[in-house]
Amino acid sequence: VQLQASGGGLVQTGGSLRLSCAVSGRTFSGYVMGWFRQAPGAEREFVAAISRSGGSTYYADSVKGRFTISRDNAKNAVYLQMNSLKPEDTAVYFCAADGSPTFYTITYYRAPVRYDYWGQGTLVTVSS
Repeated sequence: VQLQASGGGLVQTGGSLRLSCAVSGRTFSGYVMGWFRQAPGAEREFVAAISRSGGSTYYADSVKGRFTISRDNAKNAVYLQMNSLKPEDTAVYFCAADGSPTFYTITYYRAPVRYDYWGQGTLVTVSS
């Protein structure tokens, strides 16, 4: 399984970006997907997760109401729409996939260790 994140860039405070993550493999609909971010000198931080069907989503408090995670199982892709961006959103953003067949509540996927596969990251910079 390979994950390829894209869509990062430089944006002003209050602006928007849409990140995409393309996933290889024929069983994309079997993966729970997540987005994480890591700022310089900081630990990797949970941003959002989405269930296999897309029916359940979960967000970090810091992005709730501003970011939206979605997926298109026909296109093997997961997205992160980021609105009202703030300088503190500046980080490298990573998409991740969990291929376990076990079903857990979506909040289980807050921890990075739940995920088996990671993309390479895309840099988001929000200027003040």
